[in-house]
Amino acid sequence: MDNTKHFFKAKRIQLVLGAALLATLTGCAGYMDAPQSAGVYMPAPMDIPPPMVEPTIVVQDDYVYYPSYGVYYSSSQRQYAYQDRGEWVSRPSPRDVSVDVLHASPSVRMNFHDSPATHHTEIVRQYPKNWAPARGNENEKHD
Repeated sequence: MDNTKHFFKAKRIQLVLGAALLATLTGCAGYMDAPQSAGVYMPAPMDIPPPMVEPTIVVQDDYVYYPSYGVYYSSSQRQYAYQDRGEWVSRPSPRDVSVDVLHASPSVRMNFHDSPATHHTEIVRQYPKNWAPARGNENEKHD
């Protein structure tokens, strides 16, 4: 008699596990009905919420170069980039000059969108410290 109980209990477990496997493989929606004594709960794949992903916003840098001071300004970052003791730094204000004086000095818009350090050697050759825009060409752009 004990063997019969064990046989039916084993068959019930096999049946529940088989049903769970079948529901998993077929992608059955909803919950699998299983005997309470088995304690099986299996959420359907649709019941699991998708992972939350933060949107990525990419803003390209837009630099203006001030040759008299060797300073670049990025309006998207609101930062000034320049060399300080041979190292490139990015700060909220320029060095050795007020913002008003800097912005009143000759400037040229840059078309590159990466680090000024990458282009600085070429930029200094084209726009030396004493550079000024040609008359009527104050909005010159450089690649």
